[in-house]
Amino acid sequence: MQTKGSFVVPPAPLRLEGVGITLREWTDDDLDALVEMYDDPEIARWTPVASPFDARAARAYLDKARTGRAEGRTAQLAITTDGGHPRGEVLLFRSASDERDAELAYGVGAGHRGQGLAGRAVRLVAELALRELRPRRLVLCIEQGNTASEAVARACGFALADEAPVPRQAKGREVLLRTWSLRPEDTVRSGRPGDAARPA
Repeated sequence: MQTKGSFVVPPAPLRLEGVGITLREWTDDDLDALVEMYDDPEIARWTPVASPFDARAARAYLDKARTGRAEGRTAQLAITTDGGHPRGEVLLFRSASDERDAELAYGVGAGHRGQGLAGRAVRLVAELALRELRPRRLVLCIEQGNTASEAVARACGFALADEAPVPRQAKGREVLLRTWSLRPEDTVRSGRPGDAARPA
């Protein structure tokens, strides 16, 4: 799946099961769940998604996700416990900083935090990415101060990289994101503590 030093994400439909969760593709039936999840102050604080996040924003978000999916750039999967109601989201995509790296991001709805869902989702996707995509490394880009996301990163075996923060534009302001990395020779841990709110 390598192409000129980068990679193509696994094609749809993608479904991953394990550690008490099921990750699946988003569907049109999930639009209300997207609003429920992303129209939240914590999500608004740490992510670039629209705020307020209404039905129109949900439609645009899903359409954009499908475009990225069709182009082989991004996989955005609903986090569920049984394949049904979405409780969060995990993303896998090529890093904008270095296409040899695979970047992950994640978010969990307010009513479902504290159950280890983000960590378990990161574990499943990380294992898939290391096995099938073989990137140089997996990275998480987390804004300093987002302690929930940092806790998930540590719990899953990611370490803070010794490199300059990554600048990104979000809602008209520049944010500096610190890079956490996991290399193929490292071990993906269970990632049970806490949940984060930092989808990219």
